[in-house]
Amino acid sequence: MQTTVSVPRRSSSALVLAQQYSLPVVFALFGLIMGSWAGRIPALAAGVNVSHAALSMVLLCGGLGAVVSYPISSFMMSRFGARKTILAAGLALLCVLVAIGKAPDVARLMMAVLMLGITASTFDVAMNSAAARREKESGKSEMSRLHGLCCAGGLVGATLGSLMASMKIAPATHFLMLAGPLAVLLWLAVNLLEADEAGAKVEKKKFALPRGPLVLLGLLGFFGSMAEGSIADWSGLFLKEHFGASDGLAPLALSAFSVMMLMSRMVGDRMKERHGAKRLVTLGALVAASGLFFAVLAPNAYVALGGFAIAGVGLALVFPFVFSAAGAQGPAALAAVASMAYSGSLMGPPAIGAVAHFVGMQAAIAYVGGLALVIATVACRTRLLK
Repeated sequence: MQTTVSVPRRSSSALVLAQQYSLPVVFALFGLIMGSWAGRIPALAAGVNVSHAALSMVLLCGGLGAVVSYPISSFMMSRFGARKTILAAGLALLCVLVAIGKAPDVARLMMAVLMLGITASTFDVAMNSAAARREKESGKSEMSRLHGLCCAGGLVGATLGSLMASMKIAPATHFLMLAGPLAVLLWLAVNLLEADEAGAKVEKKKFALPRGPLVLLGLLGFFGSMAEGSIADWSGLFLKEHFGASDGLAPLALSAFSVMMLMSRMVGDRMKERHGAKRLVTLGALVAASGLFFAVLAPNAYVALGGFAIAGVGLALVFPFVFSAAGAQGPAALAAVASMAYSGSLMGPPAIGAVAHFVGMQAAIAYVGGLALVIATVACRTRLLK
């Protein structure tokens, strides 16, 4: 009589656990890469002796690259699927990061930053598509937590960049030190991702705007990226110009906004299951508007910090839930909504700069508060937010 002995399958359970955490690692790595780039912008500008006007053109190249990335992301998603696209775009993004650090002049820095926009956007679309697919299969919301991890990675990257700058380490050396280990981590994480189906039909166009019900999702992404980008670029300057805040205090406006955004995203999925995405985005936008108007009317810089923190709580769930809703409609829908969202990030900061130039910084921040009210109006009419 033959007996069978059951052996605990620890390796199998370990593999399942590793697969579960592979996508969060991908989101965190993306945030770390982009935060590292953002943290070294001042050093990169000084390295090529770029003026403030020329620096704005350099940064504009990044937004332009993101906007025109649609044909690349749609082709790669349809041909290879999300997993291979994440790996290819991620490795290309790390190579571009090193190229940015080594750019010897403004022209080549602009070209490298243009490529940064293209590769980062393609990576972003692919990882959000993988997350939306996993949400659809599991029936559980997790997009908010994943975007929270991306936000956390960005904070780590920016902090690391500040540390490298204080140690007088050149951006080229810093980025080279990051590229190798992050490439290995990315390769490991992508290989643990669950297989996805390549060959999804994606309409091949040079640029695509959302159509039908997706238009309102695109508008939410557009206005949401305008608001986030404007706060990132102008909140510190508002504290400095309007309240005379010190160089040490002024950057805390963005820190307060980002930290509260991170905390809100980490609990967003549980709140979505209870209250629904539409209600959360609508009420959140109203909260953000009240926080920004509070900052405008604050008596001093310290009170204004509270207003930017409130804005971070309110705007935190716009992107996760918009990308989740678009991703549920397929990779083509996600890429189109992402293209419209990135065009908002391209247009937002210059528009706020024009308002600040002609009317003043208070009016500029109040204008961002107005954008938050527009987000609330659009969100309550968007039937794809559930």
